[in-house]
Formats: sequence, C-alpha cells, structure tokens
Amino acid sequence: MNRFDMANSNVSVNPDTTLNSFSHDSQPTLSAADHLLSTDSFARRHIGVNAEDVAQMLEALGYSSLDELIDVAVPSIIRLNHPLNLPPAQSEKAALAHLRDIASKNQVFRSFIGMGYHDCITPPVIQRNILENPGWYTAYTPYQAEIAQGRLEALLNFQTLIIELTGLDIANSSLLDEGTAAAEAMSMSYGLCRTKANAFFVSQDCHPQTIQVVQTRAKPLGIEIIVGDHQTFDLESPIFGALLQYPATDGTIYDYREFVTQVHEAGGLVTVAADPLSLTLLTPPGEFGADIAVGTTQRFGVPLGYGGPHAAYFATREAYKRQIPGRIVGVSKDAQGKPALRLALQTREQHIRRDKATSNICTAQVLLAVIASMYAVYHGPEGLKQIAQRVHRLTVILAAGLERLGYNISSQPFFDTVRVELDSQEIGDILKAAQARGMNLRVLDESAIAITLDEVTTFQDVVTLLDIFGSVGVEGIDSLPFPVDSLLKREVDGFEPPFARTSGYLTESVFHRYHSETELLRYLHRLQAKDLSLTTSMIPLGSCTMKLNGTAEMMPITWAEFSQIHPFAPLSQTQGYQLLFQQLERWLAEITGFAGISLQPNAGAQGEYTGLLVIRQYHEHRGEGHRHICLIPQSAHGTNPASAVMAGLKVVAVTCDDQGNIDLDDLKAKAEKHSQNLAALMVTYPSTHGVFEEDIREICDTIHAQGGQVYLDGANMNAQVGLCRPGDYGADVCHLNLHKTFCIPHGGGGPGMGPIGVQSHLMPFLPDVSFVKGYGTVPNSDSVGVVASAPWGSASILPISWMYIALMGADGLTQATKVAILNANYIAHRLAPYYPILYQGKSGLVAHECILDLRGLKKSAGIEVDDIAKRLMDYGFHAPTVSWPVAGTMMVEPTESESKEELDRFCDAMIGIRQEVKAIESGEVDQENNLLKNAPHTAEVLIAGEWNRPYSREQAAYPAPWTKEHKFWTAVGRINNAFGDRNLVCSCVGMEAYSED
Repeated sequence: MNRFDMANSNVSVNPDTTLNSFSHDSQPTLSAADHLLSTDSFARRHIGVNAEDVAQMLEALGYSSLDELIDVAVPSIIRLNHPLNLPPAQSEKAALAHLRDIASKNQVFRSFIGMGYHDCITPPVIQRNILENPGWYTAYTPYQAEIAQGRLEALLNFQTLIIELTGLDIANSSLLDEGTAAAEAMSMSYGLCRTKANAFFVSQDCHPQTIQVVQTRAKPLGIEIIVGDHQTFDLESPIFGALLQYPATDGTIYDYREFVTQVHEAGGLVTVAADPLSLTLLTPPGEFGADIAVGTTQRFGVPLGYGGPHAAYFATREAYKRQIPGRIVGVSKDAQGKPALRLALQTREQHIRRDKATSNICTAQVLLAVIASMYAVYHGPEGLKQIAQRVHRLTVILAAGLERLGYNISSQPFFDTVRVELDSQEIGDILKAAQARGMNLRVLDESAIAITLDEVTTFQDVVTLLDIFGSVGVEGIDSLPFPVDSLLKREVDGFEPPFARTSGYLTESVFHRYHSETELLRYLHRLQAKDLSLTTSMIPLGSCTMKLNGTAEMMPITWAEFSQIHPFAPLSQTQGYQLLFQQLERWLAEITGFAGISLQPNAGAQGEYTGLLVIRQYHEHRGEGHRHICLIPQSAHGTNPASAVMAGLKVVAVTCDDQGNIDLDDLKAKAEKHSQNLAALMVTYPSTHGVFEEDIREICDTIHAQGGQVYLDGANMNAQVGLCRPGDYGADVCHLNLHKTFCIPHGGGGPGMGPIGVQSHLMPFLPDVSFVKGYGTVPNSDSVGVVASAPWGSASILPISWMYIALMGADGLTQATKVAILNANYIAHRLAPYYPILYQGKSGLVAHECILDLRGLKKSAGIEVDDIAKRLMDYGFHAPTVSWPVAGTMMVEPTESESKEELDRFCDAMIGIRQEVKAIESGEVDQENNLLKNAPHTAEVLIAGEWNRPYSREQAAYPAPWTKEHKFWTAVGRINNAFGDRNLVCSCVGMEAYSED
C-alpha cells in the first residue's frame, strides 16, 4: 500500500494505509449492493450505451458477452487478475459533498505574495459563458479550422493583445506557464545564437520558480546557467542570451536599455519576462530592445487556482517567426476568398520535425487564453489602464504609509510590489500578525518582505496592512499613529521617462465594441456558434479520447477554496489540496501499478519530458550518466523524439512490422548494439496503431536486460484502466493524460495535465516541490528539479479527475474501459466493408481505436483524406485524427461515452461519404467538382443566386436525415493553408493585409 508525504506529495510505502481510506472522518458512499440498485449511478450516465445496446453490438461482432470480447482483445499475459483497490463509487451528490468537505480544509487568505500570481476578478459574464460553458471547454484543438473559427478568433485577439502590450512583432497563441515559456525562450535563443557560447544569463531578480525551471531545462542540454545581478555582470563572459524580469520579482523597475545593448553587442538575445498589466503603463520590452518577451496572463481574469491552469505568452520579432515555439493563429482565406483563420506555420509541429524539433510543445492553454483575451476585450485599453493605475495608486499609498511608519522601501520605482527592509525579528512578528488578519506576505530573504497588490485590493486592505506593520513592537495598539485617510490625498503622477509608456495599444475595433455585458454576451455566443464541440456531436479523434466531461466533475473548479488560493500559500492553509493530492496520487498509483506519482507536469508532453529526466537522473545517480540512447518506434507520437532530444538523449528509431507492432528482432538488435549506452525505450501501449501488442512484456524485458528503462506513453490509458497496469507488465515510468483518460476537458486545445507514475527505484528523482515552502528551503538534491512554475502543476483542475474516479469506482472505471474497446470494434466492424481497417491484433480486434485506410481512394477517385474530413463537417461531425500515425488514414476513437445511436450516426455518415466517392469512381461525378472537393458547404454558398454544381443544394447541405433536424453550419468554406503561410498575418489588422499583393 502507499503513504503520501505531504511535503513532497510523492508516494512512499506504509503498510498501515489502505487505498480505501479517504483519511476523512465521514465518507458518504453507497454499499456495492446499493450502488447497483441506485438510479443515481454516475457510471450509468457516463457510459453511453445501455445493456440492450451492448447485446446488439456484441451480437454483430459475434461474441456472447462483453467479458468474452475483452478476453480475446486484451492479451492474457498482461491482464490484471484482481479488481482495482479503490473506494466504492459515490453518487454525484455524495461525491460533491465529500469534495466540499475536503475543500473546506483549505483556508482562503488574501495573498499579497506576487511572484507572477495575482488575485483578480473574473467578470461573471466570462465565468459563466466561457469557463463554465461546455460549448467552450469541450472543443478540441483547432486542427480542423473550418469548425473552430470562434476560438481561433479569440486566440487571434489574444495574440494581438500580447503583440501590442509587448511592442513586438509576433506572438503565439499561449504556452503553459511563465517558467516554461522562459525556458522555451532560452532554447530558442540557443538555437539562434551564432556565437559558440553555451552560457545563459538569468537575472537574480527573476521569479525564483522561473529560475528553477530554466535551470532544469538547461542541464540536459549542457547549457550553463549564470544567475547574477545584471547591474554588475561582466558581459565579457560569453553568453548566448539573457533573461530579465520586468518589473523585478521584488517590485523594482529597472532601465535595462544599456544591458540589452551590451548583450546584443556580444551576439546574444535578450528575453524579458514582463507583467502584462504593468505594460499598460510601462515602456514595452520591444521598445527598449528585447528580442523575446514572455510572461503569464493569469491576472487577466483567470483564477489563481493554486497555480493553474493559466495562459503564458511568448512574443518575439518577425525575423524569428519560424523558430517561435507553440502554435500561431494566422489569417488566410477560404475557397470563396472570405477571410478565415487557421493554425499557421505547421511545419514547426513535432509530427514533422520529430528528433529535429527544438521544442516538444504540442498544445496551448486555449481556454485560459480565451478568457484572458475576453477580459481585455471587455475592459478595452482604457479599462485595462484604469485597473493598472488603481493598483499602482494603492501601492504608492501603501509605500507612503510604510515610510511614515519608519520603514525603508528599497524597490524604487515600483508598479504593484514594494520591498520592505526589515530585521529577522520584525519579519517573524509581521508574518504572524498578517496571518492573524488572514493575509499572506512574501519573505524575500532574511532581511526583507515583499507586498504585491492586485485588482481586488481595496483601500481597507491597505489600511489593514499598515496596521499590521504599525503594530510590530507596539503593545496593545488600537489604531495607526497617523490618519491613514490623509494618504488618499497623495498625488500619483505615474511614471517618468524612460519608464513611462508613450505608445498606444489595442486600437482595433474588437477592443472597443464589447464593453457592455449585453454586447460581450452576444459576441461570445456568436463565436461559440462557429465551433463544433462535444455539445454538437461525437468528436472521434484517435489518441485524443474526447469523452464526457461530467458537469458534476466540473463544478468544483470555481469553488473559492480551490480557485482563490495562491500557489505559494503556506502549506498549513492548503490542507484540503494536500489531502486531494494524496488521494488522487494514491488512486492513480493503484490504477497504473506504480509506486509513486508526481502531479507537477502540466501537459502530456511535459510528462514525457519529465519521465525521461527521471530516467536520466537515475542513470547518473548510479554512475552511468553515459547512457544516452533512447529507442523509439517509428510510429511514435512526434512529441516522443522531441522530448527525448530535450532531455539530452540521442534518438534511435525502431522499425514496426506490417501489423503496426514493434519489430522485435530490430528492437533486440538495437538494444544489444547500444547496450553500454542504452538509457530508455519510449513505447506507447496499446500501440500508436491502436493494437494490444502481444509481446509487450518481452519488449520491456529486452530493454531491462541491457540496463535500460522503459518509458510508457500513457496516451492510450483509456484502453487499460481496470484491465491491465503498465507498472505490472514492465514499464518503469509512464505519463498520464488526465485530459484524456481522466476527464479533464480539452478546452479547445488546453488545459491539460500530464502527471507521471514511477516504480519505487525512480521515486527519489521525481520533480521537487520543496520550493513551495518558500525562502531558505533546501531543495531535494536527488530530484530532477522543477519542471513547471507551480508545485502541483495546474492544481485547480485536479478535482475533475478526483471526481471522475470517486464517481466511477473500480467497477465503473473497468466497465468504461471495456465499453471503449467494444465501441471501437463495433465501428471497425460496421465500416470494414467500406474502408479497410489498417491494423488489427492477432484476434482480428482493435483496442480502443481503429485506423481506416483511405489511401486507395486517391488512386480510384482522386479523393484525399482531407476531402473526407471536410465533407464530414457537412454531416455535422468533427473528423477523426487525420493522416496519423499513417498518412492518408483516419484514426477513430469513439470512447465509452457515446451512445449506440451516435456511433451508428457516425458510421452512417462515413458510409454515405463512401457512396459519394463511389459516384466519382464510376464516372458519374467529376473528380474535381464534387461534394467532397467542395466541402464544407457554407450557408452563404448555398443561398447564392447561381448554382452551377453537378449536385443539388440539398445534397450539399443535408446529406443525412439528422442534418435536417439540427444543422451545424461551418462559418467558412475550405481554407487555403498555403496562402496563409505565404502571407502570414497573426494579429487583428485591416482587411488590406489579406491582399496577396
């Protein structure tokens, strides 16, 4: 059994603790018998098919029971021979009550800690209509741009916001957090540098968590990190880049112009981590010479959430547009010449670059970037400036009051943070007095405290802070020794040159039109209507697991006890969160068969990277740091080789056989060849091709025999929960996509969570969380370090996965897995007469997804896989995963949440499209002017006066009966991707920019 250390939130062994223990006084659960009889069983609502549906589907497949199908589909050699040891399933009401009790153990203090995290106001119209709206949070990444125009427009607004606030030329559509964005800037600078330097300067005035993330990222790449004072650093030392904080972590605003010039003269690039709210008042980084700007937009309406999820930003100069990490939304045009949005410069994606990639980023924080962008749209430039001015004015009043009390404020000039010089006795007394008033302050070092104000700070908060400082050393003080109201009369002139911003920003109409709630509400709903989400239909994306995100699972994320806590609040105030982490880690450990879990990685690719760092650290700890070879099957997701390279490993590809399995002979040969230097194998299970490989145990044994470790990509865990466990059949480390298997929604392209599980021998090397304890904490010397800005990643969305497991219980989770496998095989069975199924196991069955081979249609009818993807939009469906892992194919994953009616509807759509292709093959329809090549069909095209196409308008618009009952209309026609890349526009600009001239 497992015990979870509250300080590190990692698993260790304690035989006295059982998995069924909630460490809780009362657990309102149902007995097993009561649960089976209950009408309130969540599993019954989560799983889309009923008993009658299952019987019909099994009959079609030729099996007498679901267990018989599973026994054939899943190799017996890896099967789990006992039920998962999890608490009994709870009803929605009971689970919410239980989680509310856990949440009550958190204490919501007013945190003036700063460090890039600020309390803020989420406008209710944004909270209700974006954050709590499944039309926004259940959409998928906007790869099929024609049915993602709404969130693409919101992301274009986000990019515009960042470009104009930073004074740079181009921005991406968000990254994971400020720390990893800074690390991406370091990597980009390293790749661009033309000198031979391998040192990167990081100002000691950067946020400490950012410094730690950059140090972690630098180590495997052999980059030397120099942390120092930019004012005294000797730039004769060769560096390829520098990172500065603006304003500094203690609040001081520095004039960096001279330093930036010197770095440029030395051949390096300068990155500035800047607070975006301050940039409404301060000179933008681009105007004083910065090459890259990074930061977080959390304070633009996104709750603190104990560290996330939040949308980081990344902006740079036009010259570096092809090196910028992450995704860029660009403007192109559709088939009718109408402006249309899409993801631009996709050659930067890891699927193409693989081991040549400089970043493993394959996602964004879309939902949070949308919130931040709409916060700016709602307030407009003047509103943002007024918020910034108010925060600054209150900070000036606070500083003046502290000076009246005799304290020295050493952070001059400042925006929202003051550094107060103190002795150690005063620090202790002030912290004690502040906590007694429900307030958290930040200890900078042994001689200073920092206080950061924010949007929700009131004048009364300032009075309370002054009273706290005034009371130190004064026994029985009842009031301040001077009238605080007099401070309100203090003049606040703003900033003088060179700090004052003189340039304009956010002049585009979108930032001026929607300042009333009525107007913003309509704008949000217009955008939502342009996007296909799970509220419309099934999204059958292979490897992406687009399943139900239950309402009861989503409700707790906006509870104040989870959403309004600073990530560096004292652990004594976050006992509820610590309990939730312990329980969730314990459950995930049981589900996966691992001894330890780290929740810090805040995306799937981050989990991959972290897992490889753990393996690398393990080898180094054993004196085998020379092990640097990572074997990866050719079929692997592109982030696998990208993560390996980032972890300092050399990728060696392993071939796959005709059935999509790892070529065991090739694996053994390469493992033996590299035995002295073999670090790891990265393997996906079930395979990337959607098959349970029979040889997985032998594959793992082969690697272990040569001294290597096995990293298992957990993207396909939805086919394993309750049936088999990676920790049992040979994996040493595995990442879990909580945004897939464990129901955190995809949010239109983010957020996600990618925690890792490890065997006991790897536990000492898990990511460090000691820095949550604050200044002076000694880090874990064995740990790989810090891989995300917040100790437990995107903590505020972890209650979603906690709820899912609590609601389903062991039986529900196992049944969900079985039904996911049943649904995939049912679709494969129905579509096999029309489209070849590319890979199947020895039994002729697939796992939880199947690959449809469409390659023959190009030869027979000139039809590409993209043509079918676009035609599916006319039928009201999002296409399955296109051209991956095999070009010219579709990978279909229905999940367990869809009903048989929905599965049949999708199959009918695919069969209907096959009949349309058949008409082309027979010569009845032209190969270029047909339903597929012209898809998707917009309402605008269909109502045009002239119709000269060789099919009717009804065939185009209403290809199936259900489309007449409910029609999803695409906002634009097929988008011209090549035009968009030739004429890159990635911000809100006038229509003249869309001209090819």
